Amino acid sequence: MGKDERKAREPKGVYRVRNWSEYNAGLIARGNVAMWIDDSVLTDASEPGTRKRGRPCIYADAVIQMLLGLKQVFRLPLRALQGFAQSLCEFAFAGLPVRNYSTLSRRAQKLEVVLPALHGSEPLHLVVDSTGLKLYGEGEWKVRKHGYSKRRTWRKVHLAMDAKTGQVCGALMTHQDVDDASVLPDLLDQIPANVPIDTIGGDAAYDTKDCHAAIATRSAEPSIPPREGAAPWPASTSGASWRNDAIAAIAQSGRPQWKKCSGYHQRSLVENLMYRLKTLTGNSLWARRIGSQATEVAIRVGVLNRMAVLARPQSVRIA
Repeated sequence: MGKDERKAREPKGVYRVRNWSEYNAGLIARGNVAMWIDDSVLTDASEPGTRKRGRPCIYADAVIQMLLGLKQVFRLPLRALQGFAQSLCEFAFAGLPVRNYSTLSRRAQKLEVVLPALHGSEPLHLVVDSTGLKLYGEGEWKVRKHGYSKRRTWRKVHLAMDAKTGQVCGALMTHQDVDDASVLPDLLDQIPANVPIDTIGGDAAYDTKDCHAAIATRSAEPSIPPREGAAPWPASTSGASWRNDAIAAIAQSGRPQWKKCSGYHQRSLVENLMYRLKTLTGNSLWARRIGSQATEVAIRVGVLNRMAVLARPQSVRIA
């Protein structure tokens, strides 16, 4: 047997959390019910003058979003959510508006969720990627043990996160067959035009002319590796100058060295985000209708944003 001449991998780094006391306190605060209930919904639950003709809406969208947020945080079915909210009214929050579970289910289909994303004064460093949330089908153990017995279905969740603050600035749910590159312009449209964007990073799936054109429209710099065997683009193409320079640098020093020098590895932060999304809110969707599924995804993303404000570790490498 021939000797393996491949280069050995570097040893895995050892990290330590510098702000452990603050991080620990924030993790505890995630279970505080009062943290998930805004004072504004306790005082004014009505929403007059904001809807078209028809029966007036008694409960504002903010109230419905707050109750659905409690559902995701504490992993409650809709009926249990109604009972949970009623118990909160009896013990602590007398002004908390509670609605029947059927109303929550109906309103979730067309709810316009507002992401509690924090936009600071500094330009954003966006990192984008997608993951899948299972809709129905067998679990992983059953598939490994006995194989597939019926079709498995999932939804694709596209996320755009600010690498500096950890806040999700854009989220979109699509069918499982939708490619990542076609969704990037829609993700950027969710970010206000007056919010500056410095860098937009993604994997090679975003190496398309439409993506580079969308990035140039926001006056941002891409951090996207060219595809394997990529050829230079004409100078008149959006993003051609940056991409052609990246192709030349990769040809000269190699792809790993280019990724290290260009800061491409910041994209790994969105991988951590997808792990937190599935760990903290579940890896499958509760809802069965398209509209409710999109609302559920947005609610989950909003929950992660509020958790990031409460506690975010500051890790440093020690070995």
